[in-house]
Amino acid sequence: MTKSKIKKQPKIIKEKKKYPFYYNLLLLFIPLLLIAFLEIGLSVFNYGVTYNQWEIIDSQKMMCNSEIAKRYFYTTEATPYPAQDLFDINKKENSIRVFILGGSSAAGYPFTPNGSFARYVRMRLELLYPEKTIEVINTAMAAINSYSLLDMMPGILEQKPDLILFYAGHNEYYGALGAGSLESLGNSRWIVNGMLYANRYKTVQLFRNIIKSIMSLLPKSEEKGGTLMSRMASDQMIEFGSSVYQIGINQFEGNLDEMLQLAKNAGVKVILSNLVSNLKDQAPFVSIDKNDETSAKYNFEMGVKYIAENNQTKALESLKKAKDFDALRFRAPSKINEIINQLAKKYTFPVINVEQEFNRISPEGILGNNLMTDHLHPTISGYQEIGKLFVEKMLEENLLPNPKSALENSILHDKFVRDNYNFTHLDSTIGKYRLNILKADWPFVEKPKPLNDVIESFDIQNFSDSLALFVIDNKLSWEQAHRKLANWFLKSGNIESYLAEMDAVLFQYPFVYDYYEMISNNLITIKMYDKALPYLYKYDKIKKTAFASKWIGIIELSKQNIENAIKYLNQSLKYNSQDAQVYYNLAGAYSLKQDYKSSLSAVNSCLLVNPKYSGANNLKKQLLKIIQNGSS
Repeated sequence: MTKSKIKKQPKIIKEKKKYPFYYNLLLLFIPLLLIAFLEIGLSVFNYGVTYNQWEIIDSQKMMCNSEIAKRYFYTTEATPYPAQDLFDINKKENSIRVFILGGSSAAGYPFTPNGSFARYVRMRLELLYPEKTIEVINTAMAAINSYSLLDMMPGILEQKPDLILFYAGHNEYYGALGAGSLESLGNSRWIVNGMLYANRYKTVQLFRNIIKSIMSLLPKSEEKGGTLMSRMASDQMIEFGSSVYQIGINQFEGNLDEMLQLAKNAGVKVILSNLVSNLKDQAPFVSIDKNDETSAKYNFEMGVKYIAENNQTKALESLKKAKDFDALRFRAPSKINEIINQLAKKYTFPVINVEQEFNRISPEGILGNNLMTDHLHPTISGYQEIGKLFVEKMLEENLLPNPKSALENSILHDKFVRDNYNFTHLDSTIGKYRLNILKADWPFVEKPKPLNDVIESFDIQNFSDSLALFVIDNKLSWEQAHRKLANWFLKSGNIESYLAEMDAVLFQYPFVYDYYEMISNNLITIKMYDKALPYLYKYDKIKKTAFASKWIGIIELSKQNIENAIKYLNQSLKYNSQDAQVYYNLAGAYSLKQDYKSSLSAVNSCLLVNPKYSGANNLKKQLLKIIQNGSS
């Protein structure tokens, strides 16, 4: 059977349909439109958390959003928060506004909120410029690094700062979004900074939460420990010179470069600081022993040996190497300080040399436990020293008015600030307990102790210690603990300690008006008028009230300061014209001034408000008699 030949049909090629140009644009536009509608819908229904940088407190004041860290922590539940430093929504003409950026050292750990160098800076500036409004806003937080700082920088510049202080660089590896952090978005600066910008949108937050929910269904790895420090270290060992080590260096340099360029473009002055860490009394956490020259342990032992031999130069060199070769990078390597100096020079911004100064005032010329509480957080004296260096650099660089006279009084002002630091025994105990918890966890110990066991080991001796424990255990806020202790001292009759606790609260929250009235009222009730007067004046300075004006007037009258008494008593009547006590005291003040007609007018007003006011009728009779005798 022969095969028949099948004639092939010619292939018909259909011409592709050409769509108009706007069709492709429409395909792109539709998903964008859907995302826009989703964003609007999520905003209308107030989905998720607001990541606004600033939080409005009232019609006049604002502060850094207490939940801003949620921009940077994707999986960590308990996120850090900045100090609640209030500042004016509308900056006053006579104000000096200073912002502080950094991590836990800039925040003042373990003595937050009132142990940081920000407190020293504010006290020195208030002393130097009593006629000005001083605003020192500390935006520093634990476990954040240059990614977070760069993200916050544009918002800070919008607030028209006179000066920005930088103390940052320790957290480039294990801080949020760092090169070796549990909270990571990868190693590309472009991607990380892009994602941080996108976090402003609710749609991105929705996708984040969906991913987080899916991740929560997966098997969880065993937790490393209790402190934020231990939880954040994902890639624990980072060898000197490794690719991850270099990523951390590059991210810091790139982010700091951008921040300083932003400040320069905005015409805002900046002071940077190099970083310090405990060299002498903190052995390396992890030593990779390849050979002697690159062994952290070997270099540390050599440093100790050189100290014993009184060879300061070699000891310092070896201990710096020990820190740099430490494969657990909780302390910034020396390269970070080099970058700070290089970029400061590039943008002509001044740098304070904290490293040099701390070594200079330390035994054997090497920083250790004399000024450090742990591996990198200073003591209170250390924080004060950093604050001093910042203020003196402001004056040296003519960044503040009248620097010459201010520098001449530097020693006296420094002593006054240190002697009057708003830091009590309660704060000291809170700091001690925080350090105990920190050092009972990895990497200070190989086997972390359960938190409850650490807390049970605390030596609770008195009511103050128990309140410190409640703060650590998140059962009381720092503010509540100080107020409770203050009330306990007041009831015990220990007025000096009562005022010390309330002064600490007032310094942290100077615009909580109720505190001034409460303190003044308590002192007036026990007839401690001289002690009440300074609080009344501070109250009157920030808010004009009938209460403050009245009692300033009454107390000044008792001190025979007649003109001041008349001024404030009249001021009180502007806010409350129905206070018989004010009219009566005003009548007495005018009488002492021998202005008997004004005195009679005041006592008549007193009797109109309260016809039975004690002593008012007798005073009226005396005044009428004096006026009649004078006219006759």
